Amino acid sequence: MNPIKVGVIGVGRMGQRHCRVYANLRRVQLAGLSDANVQFGRTIAAQYDVPFFENLDDLLANVDAVSLVTPTPQHFELAKQCIERGVHVLIEKPITATLEEAEQLTRIAEASGLIVQIGHIERFNSAYMELKNALDGKQMLACEFHRQSPSEGSNVDVDVVLDLMIHDTNLVLDLMRGQMPDWIEARGLSVFSGTIDHAVAQVGYNTGQMFTLTASRITEAKVRSINVVAREAFLQCDLLTKSLDLHRHMTGEYLNQNHRGLKYRQESVVERIQVPFFEPLFLELQHFVDSVAENTAPLVTARDGYLALQLVEEIRQRVLEQMAYIEKPAQPILARAIMN
Repeated sequence: MNPIKVGVIGVGRMGQRHCRVYANLRRVQLAGLSDANVQFGRTIAAQYDVPFFENLDDLLANVDAVSLVTPTPQHFELAKQCIERGVHVLIEKPITATLEEAEQLTRIAEASGLIVQIGHIERFNSAYMELKNALDGKQMLACEFHRQSPSEGSNVDVDVVLDLMIHDTNLVLDLMRGQMPDWIEARGLSVFSGTIDHAVAQVGYNTGQMFTLTASRITEAKVRSINVVAREAFLQCDLLTKSLDLHRHMTGEYLNQNHRGLKYRQESVVERIQVPFFEPLFLELQHFVDSVAENTAPLVTARDGYLALQLVEEIRQRVLEQMAYIEKPAQPILARAIMN
């Protein structure tokens, strides 16, 4: 079988990761790169010994598929151009900058017959995949997502809901088989960026399931965790360390304590579930290439990306309606306390 010729559009930090993975994937030929910064793009292309194309149409004429890893406002026009040229495309999340663009691009993608995959990478996190396996046959009641990062190095081009929480809106919809929630409540804080820096949202369903999502870029620790309360067990999943613990109770028993009578004992058991350690981006891009080669629907479709963005926009609106703006004190609180 001939290799799938793949290009990368946008070779910033994330785009370079795509280049690295594609260069090492089976049945793939990294066939070219394109970037608005021509000099920088040529430098990255030279590192991988592939052509650099100043004109995007020239790149599209030489590939079967592309990763679109540009700033979000460019997604709609560039993805539409790729589809019109008959090129399969993986679009980094979010699918587009606006819900209107996402709806239109979804219709275009579904009518094209091409593979259009959205880069919601946590769907390919092996810890999340094992969590779904562990939940099979269990009645999920409540779920908490924590996605927190330090302020230094955070993306301040967009608010934290669109930047981070969108990962977890996609996971909520995946766990609920694409069904949008029946109610939403959300609050947030603006601390240093002028927009949402910390947000907590609760979404729920009339069938009883409730999800709490926390996204923050004002913490001093990087956290990516999911806790699930099911009727049969409690599950703790760490997406960073790729760990998954399942807590469940055993049937209680009465113990004969001789002259002291009977004693009741109930034990809890903690199972550490083995999670294979794979790079999520590797699994995501291999899945994209396999979908192109086999002409099968991707795990995360354009419609999935649209629904994740729709849920994010509803949460953002509720946060913005009642957001608190926190001003930095003129002097540290501890210093004021000492002076007083």
